[in-house]
Amino acid sequence: MGIILGIDVGGSTTKVVGLRDGAAIGMLQVRAADQVTSLYGAIGNFLRYRNIGLGEVSSFALTGVGSSFIEEQIYGIETRKVNEFTAIGHGALWLSGLSEALVVSMGTGTAFVRAAKDKSERIGGSGIGGGTIIGLASQMFGKSDIDAILALAKNGKLENVDLLVKDIIGNEIPSLSSNLTAANFGKVKSTASESDIALGVINMVFQTIGMLAVFAMRHDPVRDVVLTGTLTTFPQASTMLEAFSRLSDMTFIIPPNAEFATALGAAHSIKPAL
Repeated sequence: MGIILGIDVGGSTTKVVGLRDGAAIGMLQVRAADQVTSLYGAIGNFLRYRNIGLGEVSSFALTGVGSSFIEEQIYGIETRKVNEFTAIGHGALWLSGLSEALVVSMGTGTAFVRAAKDKSERIGGSGIGGGTIIGLASQMFGKSDIDAILALAKNGKLENVDLLVKDIIGNEIPSLSSNLTAANFGKVKSTASESDIALGVINMVFQTIGMLAVFAMRHDPVRDVVLTGTLTTFPQASTMLEAFSRLSDMTFIIPPNAEFATALGAAHSIKPAL
């Protein structure tokens, strides 16, 4: 059996996962403004760094918004397209070991997918995501590079930008932590630094996504939320989103290699060529 390359062509990044006999042999992510260039560059880099010949590849499994730009067979090799929401659900369940869950795919925007072994269905989405962080940061302090934004946020303090529960309620409420945000950017101080603002933007995005996930599953018996996508690599993701596990009866999970879930799901969704 040959190697299957699952490729998630997103709005700003392309991710590749290689499978041989159902086992992952490598993962790679590249950034490029042009999605077609990003796709072919990712394939070339993946094969080169893992010393794999093009003849060893039996199939390409494409998914993501950028896959719509590809109509031909890549390098004359069987090329199939996988529904993005099928790939999101399949990959998240495979990584988490769960049989069903709400999958929250956090990329440029955010998709909410109700996933089960036999079917994955999109139940909604939000324009809030990584694109929001980059766009606001570029306007607020002239930085559009994610690494630069994260470096700023590392030293930020939320109490300098967010109105917290303890700022408006004098007495403790047993079910409500006093350190919760009551209003994002509701208490921006004149002394707030760029680091404070960067952290505030990231916090606002993650809190919005977490709350939307809770609302999405209010009438569903499933209590597991699997988080995937590029935003899961942010240092703040685990703390900010897992806080919703304490605030609700749901469990928020970030599995290993969560940023590659969609590419992995695409690869696992097709049968290997013999």
